[in-house]
Amino acid sequence: MSDVTDAVAHLVGHGPGVPVMLLASVAALIATAGFHTWWSRRHGHAPPADDTGSRPRSAAAAGSRADDEAGTGTGASTDAGADAAGSALWRMRTTVRDAPGSLAVLCAALADRRVDILSLQTHPLAEGTVDEFLLRAPGELTGAELAGVVSAAGGDHTWTERADAHDLVDAPTRILGLAARTALDAAELPLALRQLLGRCTIRSWPAAVGDGAADDVPPEGALEDTVLRLRAPEGGMISVERPYLPFTPAEFARARALVELDARLGPRIPRSLDVLTLPEGSDITVRRADTRDVPAAKAMHERCSTRTLGMRYHGPVGDADRYLNHLLGPRHGRTLAVQTASGRIVGLGHLLWDGDETEVALLVEDTWQRRGIGGELLDRLVTMAAETGCESVYAVTQASNTGMVAAMRGLGLPLDYQIEEGTLVITARLDPAARAAARLPRGERIGME
Repeated sequence: MSDVTDAVAHLVGHGPGVPVMLLASVAALIATAGFHTWWSRRHGHAPPADDTGSRPRSAAAAGSRADDEAGTGTGASTDAGADAAGSALWRMRTTVRDAPGSLAVLCAALADRRVDILSLQTHPLAEGTVDEFLLRAPGELTGAELAGVVSAAGGDHTWTERADAHDLVDAPTRILGLAARTALDAAELPLALRQLLGRCTIRSWPAAVGDGAADDVPPEGALEDTVLRLRAPEGGMISVERPYLPFTPAEFARARALVELDARLGPRIPRSLDVLTLPEGSDITVRRADTRDVPAAKAMHERCSTRTLGMRYHGPVGDADRYLNHLLGPRHGRTLAVQTASGRIVGLGHLLWDGDETEVALLVEDTWQRRGIGGELLDRLVTMAAETGCESVYAVTQASNTGMVAAMRGLGLPLDYQIEEGTLVITARLDPAARAAARLPRGERIGME
């Protein structure tokens, strides 16, 4: 596995034929990831729990609507996997006896209920076989009824979840696409892991933090039922938790391969630059930023007023600098920087991954405020969030921050407002219908340099 990721990293740095060669190499990597004999059957498969991320306590209530609307686990009823013909897509995993005819009995039982099997992956293990299905079932068939059919046909430890059109792509193709995205942008790794492993919580732990657990992860990582622990490329640990369903050895091997690929390639961000002409005629550049921009970002902090920093960080402004390594790190999201012709950073926009939702945050230097920079940054951040499949974005600010409120309203998207202890949380829904009704992001009208 190490040799393959070495080869992928070498190919990414050489020549225009990278995508084809990259996908071929990762395909070889995936093909060699064998299934181990371990499989924990001590736990039942409860419905998925709500993600817990890095959201501030004051913002917790803002997610309640999204949690209520999200269909998760057995018996969920949402329209996410329904089509016009009255059928619904389901993902299902069950364990059957490793005996001739066992799978045939199960498939016949599904056919009796007019359930169409669109894809099937079989994972033979030491005790029994774990089968993963993508199903199209009649719309009136609930998750509980589907699980009952499977149980009566000999399935055990059955788990079901509504699927959508993205699940129609076969697993190898999907994994290769995630590897290609990760190779092009370091910020894609958390998103790629989440799309690879389904509804889960991903956390990044720096080295030597807390009880030192991040330092105890073996080089090959660790698989512990519903928790994966992997060595982070920059040091420390990446943990993936999915309390409702144990990880299979195959999932562990795939996740480890993505992390190893990221480590081999090193720091990288897209190099495109957008040139924006402000109303008064001066040009500024909008580009991606990372931890290499920390010194310039600290210099911008020094030029910002106490009020501006207080609006952004909601706490003692003397500590603002220490947030920058986290905010600019690719493991936690994406950052856009606004830069003048002289190379000075005068604005930062952050997109921070937080479970099913994503936080947006803006900071614009005082002398550059009220020129439309904040709105431009927010448009671009929301567009990136929508492209990665985020269902909503939220901003945590103060009610007196009229600039941020105006920028969120300017998106033209449905907004929810929550106020807790003087903190205002504004959530914008990014469902396709809302995005279609909203105006086009300003960034689409700006030429590329």
